[in-house]
Amino acid sequence: MKILKYTLFFSFLLSINQNLISQLITNVYARQTFSLNGKWNYIIDPYETGYYDYRYQPHDSRKNPWDGFFLDKKQTDKTQLVEYSFDQSPTLMVPGDWNSQDDKLLYYEGTIWYRKKFDYKKTDSNNRVFVYFGAANYETDVYLNGKKLGKHIGGFTPFSYEITNLLKENENSIVVKVDNKRKREGVPTLNTDWWNYGGITRDVMIVELPKTFVSDYTIQLPKGSTKSIRCKVKLSDPVANKKITVTIPELKINANLSTDNNGEASVILPVKKISLWSPENPKLYNVNISDGTETISDEIGFRTIETKGHDILLNGKSIFLRGICIHEENAMRGGRAYSEEDAAMLLNWVKELNCNYVRLAHYPHNEHMLKLADKLGILVWEENPVYWTILWDNEETFNNAKQQLTDVIERDKNRASVIIWSMANETPVSEPRNMFLGNLAKHARSLDDTRLISAALEVHGEKNNVFSVEDPFSDYVDIINFNQYIGWYNGLPEKCDKVTWKINYNKPVMISEFGGGALQGMHGDNLTRWSEEYQSDLYDRTLKMLDKIPQFRGVSPWILCDFRSPRRVLPVIQDGWNRKGVIGENGTKKKAFFTLKNFYTKKKESFK
Repeated sequence: MKILKYTLFFSFLLSINQNLISQLITNVYARQTFSLNGKWNYIIDPYETGYYDYRYQPHDSRKNPWDGFFLDKKQTDKTQLVEYSFDQSPTLMVPGDWNSQDDKLLYYEGTIWYRKKFDYKKTDSNNRVFVYFGAANYETDVYLNGKKLGKHIGGFTPFSYEITNLLKENENSIVVKVDNKRKREGVPTLNTDWWNYGGITRDVMIVELPKTFVSDYTIQLPKGSTKSIRCKVKLSDPVANKKITVTIPELKINANLSTDNNGEASVILPVKKISLWSPENPKLYNVNISDGTETISDEIGFRTIETKGHDILLNGKSIFLRGICIHEENAMRGGRAYSEEDAAMLLNWVKELNCNYVRLAHYPHNEHMLKLADKLGILVWEENPVYWTILWDNEETFNNAKQQLTDVIERDKNRASVIIWSMANETPVSEPRNMFLGNLAKHARSLDDTRLISAALEVHGEKNNVFSVEDPFSDYVDIINFNQYIGWYNGLPEKCDKVTWKINYNKPVMISEFGGGALQGMHGDNLTRWSEEYQSDLYDRTLKMLDKIPQFRGVSPWILCDFRSPRRVLPVIQDGWNRKGVIGENGTKKKAFFTLKNFYTKKKESFK
């Protein structure tokens, strides 16, 4: 049998004697970084041969794993059978999903191994070095130079590992196992309505930092205040009496803090006059945090958000949220969105719609989206991927959801655009579910008491064309949000003309989803399903119906762009795409786009 040449397949088999903990690094894009983006060699491994032996025992668990199969060095024993070779394998672009890069991987769900070689020389011998992943979907194992760094679960939040003691100046080899198999106990679970993009889907960077560095900080207005700024800074290590400086030059703030025994420092600084961030005035201040060895710069806006009765108050003024839902997908190429250019394309369409708000469904989107939303003045709903029906009684599932929620709050808590943390989407009412979501909401408030809590609920009652929303989780939320599809899944558009809503909550009401499908370029009368005319008429009637709800304070129709979904298989019409976008897969706007834009133009005037 022919012996194949290779360099490395699964480098962790060399030796595994450490499992490092993921290290929080806030605002990684402001640090000293070295990009690992670009071409990575990859090997498809549907049976996970590189992870399990023939008895299905993980190689990680073996004290002395057999290394005759996989080596990260030149093969010297010519009698060995070598079945894998990264050097002879094809490449994928990182960041990027594998589904849209290779036709044979379009529906692939399973394990793919990535390998990248790089050289790196530290700028200071005393510095620490980390490898940072913006996200990889869904379960990721990371190895460097034969040592396992750790495992991350969850497809939409960042993670990083320290590699200081493993790094070489030349020929470093990083190997990443990415497994996107859907799991019953996962978050999300088996059943979703979007494409399960696999791969290293966001930026990968080497981050070089001082021995002790600022790992986290919060700079924001305290709840209900516009006269002071709260500053909280945390070091990577519990170093006491470390001097921290926070400066906001435009506000003439130059504060000196000193860390406690936990390496943390906080102060509330009075401020005389501040220009508050809003969609009409997306003012961002330059903020600098320094610990004497490193200075981190950020652009931060300051605003307040609260509810009172039926109103949502931004900076104390009632606001109507003119929104749209977005999936993290590039409409032009049908793959996972990840870049600043992708964010600009999507959010500029949002601005063109005359929106002041966007719902990022159904999971945390990439960091570029939030930073650009700050600059463009777009309010944001961020969502935890607790979608449809998950294992409410499973403790590991809850801890998974809690960790993903924690990660997105920690990443984006300094973004003025983010005003809503969403706990879930369309989850059926039950006692275990109520407890699960209730505990998530309490956790979110413990991490951040300055933003609103909500979830996309379901309609639970219909009698004589009177619809209601009755959900125990409504007691936990600040805004009653629900999805409804009258005119698409429930009757024809004309049914909207006869419907009234009974919502017995003294809280603002928003419709987190409505809509219907249309194939861009297909035309007919208002009753021709899948035509642009049907969709446009549905939008027109739905918006008039919703506008009659007394507490109506916002809406985010489903959805900005057509997106891929394996659930949508109708030939000719869907072909694997959800067609509810107001923009088609080729970037062309449908009639409903302009129907929605006209409604928002009028709403903007009425809420001045």
